[in-house]
Order: sequence, then structure tokens, then C-alpha cells
Amino acid sequence: MYAIIQSGSKQYRVKKGDRIAIELTDQSEGSITFEEENLLFIFDGSSYFTGLPGLKKGKVIGKILGFVQGPKVLAFRYRKRKDSKRSVGHRQQYQEVEIEEISL
Repeated sequence: MYAIIQSGSKQYRVKKGDRIAIELTDQSEGSITFEEENLLFIFDGSSYFTGLPGLKKGKVIGKILGFVQGPKVLAFRYRKRKDSKRSVGHRQQYQEVEIEEISL
């Protein structure tokens, strides 16, 4: 059984036991639930359920494990023959979530 959930502007295919890094939400450590508008698709092995904009009867429950940082992204701006250069780095913050249950 797997499901497709939406968190922020990204979609994830998850199954029970998966660990994913999602964009930061307003929830701290504890459990997180994806329902209705965040749940897009569920496949249980023989049949599938889908809905627009989301499923009305499904639920995915996960546990927030903590906060992680993504890889460092460097932005380098350079102007030739001007002796002008600038380097900026950024690391995106994510929440690590472990999927505990997918139910219909």
C-alpha cells in the first residue's frame, strides 16, 4: 500500500515505514496528519482511490522525528574585468517525517 501526499508545493510517494524530508510546517515534534487536501492518491494493492483536489476519506499519519538541513547551495556572481565577485551560501531547513500508518 502506498500513497501520494502533498506538503508545501512538493508531492511525495510514501509507504509505511518511509522516512522523508518535507518542507517546514508550523508543527513541532510529535505526530503529523495528511488528510483531505494534502492526500492525492492511495493504492492498496488491487484498487486505487483518487480525488480532486484531494481524497475525502483517506488519512496518512506520520511522526516528526526532527529537523534536518539540506545540502549547501552556493550562488556565485562574477563580472569579468570588473574585479567584482560575490558568493552567497544557503542551506534549506526540512522536517524529517516517518510514515506510521496509511488508512482509508
